[in-house]
Amino acid sequence: QVQLVESGGGLVQAGGSLRLSCVASGSIFNINAMGWYRQAPGKQREWVVIFSSGGKTLYAGSVKDRFTISRDNAKNTVYLQMSSLKPEDTAVYYCQDPHSGSWGQGTQVTVSS
Repeated sequence: QVQLVESGGGLVQAGGSLRLSCVASGSIFNINAMGWYRQAPGKQREWVVIFSSGGKTLYAGSVKDRFTISRDNAKNTVYLQMSSLKPEDTAVYYCQDPHSGSWGQGTQVTVSS
């Protein structure tokens, strides 16, 4: 069982930055494989940054060069640094462990224009 807890969301103006955190606990297989997803109102959940089976970190085209994933293995924490935020980045952001299939509860990010 893996538990994931996201934090760091909030309200920010367009062009601003936020850093999301995801703390993992339990039977963690590989924190480096964890990724971030988001779900905007009325839309399906979409991947933002994932770790491919080939060992590459993949960013969705809409966030490439603006978002950066990082990990602190000692703290079992995955971060998502988001900069140059746009109103279309407004969504609930989730981290996910692909090995266990576990999801966090999500953290709301709202970007005002």
